[in-house]
Amino acid sequence: MRLSVLDQAPITSGNTGQGAIEKAVEFAQKSEELGYYRMWMAEHHGSEAFASSAPEIITAYIALRPNRFV
Repeated sequence: MRLSVLDQAPITSGNTGQGAIEKAVEFAQKSEELGYYRMWMAEHHGSEAFASSAPEIITAYIALRPNRFV
């Protein structure tokens, strides 16, 4: 069975939007390491709590990093 993961790129207390995106990269790398098949990014608009307002851009950013989902 192929399992996928979903990330919302939350901006946690004391963190920034860029920090949330870097955490998404770390999450993607660890998920791939653990054998997950695909990573999905949730889309949120008008919220200061999430850094994922353009999942296609964040996905491209993640895909440029080592150990990426392809």
